[in-house]
Amino acid sequence: IQHRREIHVVMGNEACDLDSTVSALALAYFLAQTSPAPGAAFVPVLNIPRADFALRTETTFLLRDQGVPAASLIFRDEIDLGGLHQAGLLSLTLVDHHVLPGADAALEEAVVEVLDHRPLERERGTPCRVTVEPVGSCATLVTERMAQGPPGLLDRTTAALLHGTILLDCINLSPAAGKVTPRDVACVALLEERFPELPPRDSVFGALQAAKFDVSGLTTEQMLRKDLKVLSSDELLLAISGIYVDLETFLLRPGLLQDLEAFCQARGYAALVAMTVSFNERHEPTRKLAVYSRCETLRGTLCRALEEATTPPLHLQPLPSPWPCVGAFAQGNALASRKKVLPILRAAL
Repeated sequence: IQHRREIHVVMGNEACDLDSTVSALALAYFLAQTSPAPGAAFVPVLNIPRADFALRTETTFLLRDQGVPAASLIFRDEIDLGGLHQAGLLSLTLVDHHVLPGADAALEEAVVEVLDHRPLERERGTPCRVTVEPVGSCATLVTERMAQGPPGLLDRTTAALLHGTILLDCINLSPAAGKVTPRDVACVALLEERFPELPPRDSVFGALQAAKFDVSGLTTEQMLRKDLKVLSSDELLLAISGIYVDLETFLLRPGLLQDLEAFCQARGYAALVAMTVSFNERHEPTRKLAVYSRCETLRGTLCRALEEATTPPLHLQPLPSPWPCVGAFAQGNALASRKKVLPILRAAL
């Protein structure tokens, strides 16, 4: 700010999963190499505090594996986006999301580009460049952009990061998991063609999946924070956590109820939805979810919205819950990932 230096930040969503992280790193690198306006510094920002980075076990694994030191990353609590924007120095590119959370609403006018793979929730006027395509991984859209750029710009490290991310996001390109599209397949093939020394898909996916599901050392609070999305209405906040153990195992964790209550109270969440997923050897998913709230009315509203949903239908079957303030369900429609459940919950709010 003192030097009046323009900053162009590329930032993923606040869950800061592997897709958000790698998409931000790769696109910022690409823009820095190809931008005609060298006045701006291109800065990828990981949209979590640095203290939370250790919880993103698959991300720490892949970056370490590719020799990207954590010390060279910039986290959300290490850059003053609000101050830069007030000084008129901030441009913002959003990857892997296209609507900023309420707390960041003031930054909306700094957004110059969006690259996302979820359904468009709101239109953006010019001059914002919008690319929203229904692919399995946002890293696929970044790969397509880089592949169209100057030859030689896509290096082996970036290719390995993108390759691993698409494979993890699309469950090793398995049609049974319901995430992969022909464009994801084409990008993985393109990366392998340009870099034949990339490890085999099965070993890349297996290592990343094992790292992602390794929650052995985490407390309940850390498990809830590991893959967290937050929805807000005028009245309340709703947390949606991806949980990487079986739902029955999770619900029987010692002290779970106190942990859920403390987690929601500390952050002002009126309710929490925990969504679990596991895969069999054919990469077919099994999904379950639990709805926690001390407020019976709110819990009932959320459970009803999920049970009665039609776009898509979730085909929920009630499961026994050890706690009266937790509703538990098996999800018959295993292809409905959190991305598809979020709009149902948003409408219920």
